[in-house]
Amino acid sequence: MALEKITKVTGRGVYVAGDDIDTDRIIPARFMKCITFDGLGEFAFYDVRKNEDGTEKKHILNDPRFAGASILLSGSNFGCGSSREHAPQSLHKAGYRGIIAESYAEIFFGNSTTLGIPCFSCSPVDIKAMAALIEKDPQIEITLDVVNEKVQVGEQTFPAEIRDSAKRALVEGKWDPIAELLEGAQEVKKKGDELEYV
Repeated sequence: MALEKITKVTGRGVYVAGDDIDTDRIIPARFMKCITFDGLGEFAFYDVRKNEDGTEKKHILNDPRFAGASILLSGSNFGCGSSREHAPQSLHKAGYRGIIAESYAEIFFGNSTTLGIPCFSCSPVDIKAMAALIEKDPQIEITLDVVNEKVQVGEQTFPAEIRDSAKRALVEGKWDPIAELLEGAQEVKKKGDELEYV
């Protein structure tokens, strides 16, 4: 089964301010004792959202106005720190399908792309302008246009960048190398069988 070609992602947004938001803040290490990634969504940003007793802190991710947001905005060097793939997995399981930040840690960017999550880079000025629009109207529609490298927030358009290799993988539906390998499992087996007789 071919992977989805991701040319656009549309949804509502939430702005998590700050630079150098590392993978431990995205998902604390104590929640990584799992066999599969299922269920990691509830632990995304856990320590900034919850008190020790599990009650909610005052945080934008707990604000009901932004419930159901699927596009995350943030600052520079997003996803830095240890190279745990649990971080983008937790965001994906929490329902995020696109990220807009000034810049990204290399491994986080790659792990997000293999989940089909476009990671757009925008200027700090434009991100703050987008955040202001979202704050004014949390229901405003945001579209990440992968093909044309731009972000549409309501009636306003902002330029964006995405690495060429990631853009090509998303647009061509080749963003998950493991899925591609599994898709070609029969061909791989056939080739292996042929080699046995050489």
